[in-house]
Amino acid sequence: MTQQQPFDVLGAGSGGYIASIRAGQLGLKVACVEANPYADPKGEPRPGGTCLNVGCIPSKALLSSSEEFENIQKHVLAHGIRVAGATMDVPAMIARKDAIVTKMAQGIEFLFRKNKVTYLKGRATILGRADDGFKVAITRSGPTQELTARNLVIATGSLPRELPGIEVDNVDVCDNAGALDLRSVPRRMAIIGAGVIGLELGSVWRRLGAQVTVVEALPQLLPMCDTDVAREMLKLLTAQGMDFRFGARVTGLERASDGSLGLAYVDAQGIAHAVACDKLVVAVGRVPTTSDLGLETLGVKTTSRGFVDVDAQCRTSVDGVYAIGDVVRGPMLAHKAEDEGVMVMERIAGQAGHVNYDAIPSIIYTSPEVAWVGRTEQELKDAGIAYRTGRFPFTANGRALGNGDTSGFVKVLADEKTDAVLGAHIISTYASEMIGEATMAIEFKASAEDIGRISHAHPTLYEAMREASLAIGTGALNL
Repeated sequence: MTQQQPFDVLGAGSGGYIASIRAGQLGLKVACVEANPYADPKGEPRPGGTCLNVGCIPSKALLSSSEEFENIQKHVLAHGIRVAGATMDVPAMIARKDAIVTKMAQGIEFLFRKNKVTYLKGRATILGRADDGFKVAITRSGPTQELTARNLVIATGSLPRELPGIEVDNVDVCDNAGALDLRSVPRRMAIIGAGVIGLELGSVWRRLGAQVTVVEALPQLLPMCDTDVAREMLKLLTAQGMDFRFGARVTGLERASDGSLGLAYVDAQGIAHAVACDKLVVAVGRVPTTSDLGLETLGVKTTSRGFVDVDAQCRTSVDGVYAIGDVVRGPMLAHKAEDEGVMVMERIAGQAGHVNYDAIPSIIYTSPEVAWVGRTEQELKDAGIAYRTGRFPFTANGRALGNGDTSGFVKVLADEKTDAVLGAHIISTYASEMIGEATMAIEFKASAEDIGRISHAHPTLYEAMREASLAIGTGALNL
């Protein structure tokens, strides 16, 4: 069976499904193909990709549940609330997480129908060129289906990076998928990798009672963050009970007769160590899913690391073939993939879609949260850009005091000459909800004074953004 489709989006993850919906809104006929391994209760491939199925959404559900439990155990007494005998029903927590994922996946399929997107479940393989575009085979349990697509959008996402000598079984040795589906709290958990995934998953199980040890090859926490933020977060997470081992090169994994694991590593001085644990989480990054797609049949250029080579508009080396999301350069973030999907479809439709890669926020959903957008202080120094810094602590914020959590600060970086906002960095309970103001400021080239002169509701946490911006110029009002 052969169908003619103007566009064929390979992948129904964050980038692919949003690209498909935007195409439908623009009146374009589009097919979206998905064969992810995260089946729904009926065993069918499910849209949403890593983010919805085993990433952003389920991890936030578990982070919320575990934070509620820790608040009841440790923090509500300060509010005069006494609770005795609280316990965590882990299977119920996991069931809640699964229900959220299912509901959102069903929502995507509804949006496909609403926007007349043809949703195809199966594995897509590019067969080559056709007179009127490109031929794509969709393979499933039944007969192979063929599409002829005028344009292709590669949105196949990423997979967890494997660590040689450490085999993931998602029972005792887990990647992000397995760590989100444990049915009981391990007594001891070791995590390889102190990045976003490792810190978030470690936070979930530490709050529920696990002893968490994080083994990291680099000499510091969160090297992509502003140095002040990374230093403060190390202090806060260590105080919460997470044990960090930096400069650690993993050398192997052993299983004891009692079923426990022994993670062996060598420190920066060459001294051998071992971490005993009941569950091990491998969180050493992700790699693009670009193999076995048939890209070579078209001559699509890829990098030595497997990423599809694209320009600023996500066009590949082959006319009519685009790539977005985790398979291309830039941060592996769902909202970045979404923005690229919208841009590609708008440009195909003759509009001026664009993505400002300087204004893409990043968030770590630990407690407190970390959020940032734009440049870090070290990046500005390396680039030789003269800048000024404003900083305001939440210890001087009335809403933070009322909430009982004054950890963290807001730090704003502005150009020394123009006062244009170049970056913003937040540690706070609701940093994820506050970073939007700084993102908008960078997108519209606002100055720090602009933020400082905008009325901010009182008392709110985001007043700290205004105060940090004022600190760059005339000075903070409440410090």
